[in-house]
Amino acid sequence: MGVVYLIRHAQASFGAANYDQLSALGEAQSRVLGQALWPRLPRVDAAYVGAMLRHRQTAEPVLAQWPDAPPLQVHAGFDEFDHGEVLARYKPAYANRILLMADMARTLQPRKAFQAAFDAAAARWLSGAHDADYRETWPVFRARCVAALQDVIRAAGPSKTALVFTSGGPISAIAQDLLGVPDDRVFGMNRTLVNASVTKVLYSDNGTYLATWNDHSHFERDSRAMLTYR
Repeated sequence: MGVVYLIRHAQASFGAANYDQLSALGEAQSRVLGQALWPRLPRVDAAYVGAMLRHRQTAEPVLAQWPDAPPLQVHAGFDEFDHGEVLARYKPAYANRILLMADMARTLQPRKAFQAAFDAAAARWLSGAHDADYRETWPVFRARCVAALQDVIRAAGPSKTALVFTSGGPISAIAQDLLGVPDDRVFGMNRTLVNASVTKVLYSDNGTYLATWNDHSHFERDSRAMLTYR
């Protein structure tokens, strides 16, 4: 039985000019994750990241725990979908990041307001009623993520262990495919994904199966302040 661990990136820089980099807390989350994984996994045979900076910045402190860690391989199939496009198709003014953040700030609860806007934008994207508006539709995105997982499994071969550092969208899309979750439920799953959490996928000649979802026990006892969701 082989194993692929899908690891959501640590906390990125919400509200900053460049979201695609870890916050100071995100850097700490990555170190804690690495310290927790190393005793559990005596060997890692392959390690992958999407093409995003936050994926690599999460992976490097984790892999530093293994003296014989494999080199990181980039697979763009594990990239997150384009949040900016999804928001802008829902509300064109949100194509301007300054207008988006100003709109959120006016609510006095910018994170909560952003989540509400994002949920509505994602629902529009998933509905299939506006597919012509998007460069990458939800079915195409999901197929890309599932194909990326199968690429990792084929390259690894039987009874191997691979780590994949990616984002919440690809992890949710893969879980949806494995569990048969309806489209209108998938972003409910996505919202629960903790930064630097671990989702475990088993594979063999008999198929591919979701074994655990969103494991963040490495934060729960001594590090609850590290629980973040964006």
